[in-house]
This record gives sequence, C-alpha cells and structure tokens, in this order.
Amino acid sequence: MKHPENILEVAALQPDYLGFIFYEKSSRFFNDLIPKLPKSIKKVGVFVNASVEHIVEKANIHELQAIQLHGNETPEFIKELVAQMERFFEQSLTIIKAFSIGDDFDFSVLQHFEDCCNYYLFDTKGKLPGGNGYAFSWTILNNYPSTKPYFLSGGIGLEEAELLNVFLKTEAAAYCYAIDLNSKFEIEAGRKDSKTLGVFKNKLIGSN
Repeated sequence: MKHPENILEVAALQPDYLGFIFYEKSSRFFNDLIPKLPKSIKKVGVFVNASVEHIVEKANIHELQAIQLHGNETPEFIKELVAQMERFFEQSLTIIKAFSIGDDFDFSVLQHFEDCCNYYLFDTKGKLPGGNGYAFSWTILNNYPSTKPYFLSGGIGLEEAELLNVFLKTEAAAYCYAIDLNSKFEIEAGRKDSKTLGVFKNKLIGSN
C-alpha cells in the first residue's frame, strides 16, 4: 500500500494484514504516514537488506505489528533484530521471512530459520525482490518439509481464484496461513483496485 486514501479503501475490506514497503528502490516505496486503521488489521513493514536500526525506527514511527524481510537476511541478523525489538516494544512483533521460489528451490535452507521467525513467505523468483507479477508452480510445495505456517505470494490475481481454491484443499496447502496479494490488483504501483479485491475475497471465501 502507498496512497493514504487507497489504504482506507482497501482497509474497508477488512484484510488481516496491510503491507508497506520501506525499500527505496521499489516503485511501491512508502514515504507517508499510515492513516488510522482498525485494530484488527496488522500493519506489516516490508524491508530488503535494511539495517536493524532502520527497521526498528520504522516499526516505532508507524507502530508496525509485523516485519517482512525480503532480502538476504541471515538467521543471525533476524535474532539480533528480535533482540533489539524486545528492548523497544511492549509486544513482540511478528517476523515473516520471504523466500523466492523457483522449480529448483532447496527447502533445506529453511531449517536455519525455524527458530527465528514466525512465518515464511513464498514468492516467485524473478528480477525484483517481490511484486514480479507471476506465480510459481504451487506443486513444489508438496516438498514443504516444515510445519511452520506460510504466506503464499507471487502473481495471484482474480483469474487464479479458482485454482487457488483447489490448491487450498490439497495436502501441499496444509500449512498455508495467508494469501499475499499485490501486483495483479494494481491500477498503478502501490494503488490497489479495491473493487476487484472485494470480488476476489468473495470468490475465495465463498468456495471454502
């Protein structure tokens, strides 16, 4: 999310999370104040290879509830981040570690992150850290070795709703916790089509 009035439009759909990208090279870079949101919506700060100090600063300014790490952050970095956040925040922040998925993704890398994040996020491997606009083959998640809940991301749009409903009934989706929506619902970078998002939500909820 990027534009305050559009943030409120999407918030009216009552999503569980809204994401704000604090990565200056992104066309969705957020450099504003987040409007007041319902308490049920968790504000997620998205960072790419940022410093611990920068993440803590943004989390404090915007009262974030979750941090999504979309770069090459190591388990050691995440543990240091969590330790620093525990010093500044009364409640612990949710940590979501993103991984770019291709057909040859090695799931063994996840074992190093098992004890330092709350969720994984699986996005499509592409030229950008995220928001590439196309999906990876979800069948690769048949090889998912963990019991940690994950966010499914990567090029999910209205035309994927039917396939997604089918996927969510498979064993590969047993630990799928949330669906991350982005580029396929955009009118322009950072501005979402709230009407189409509402249609997608009804299609997904209506089939499950």
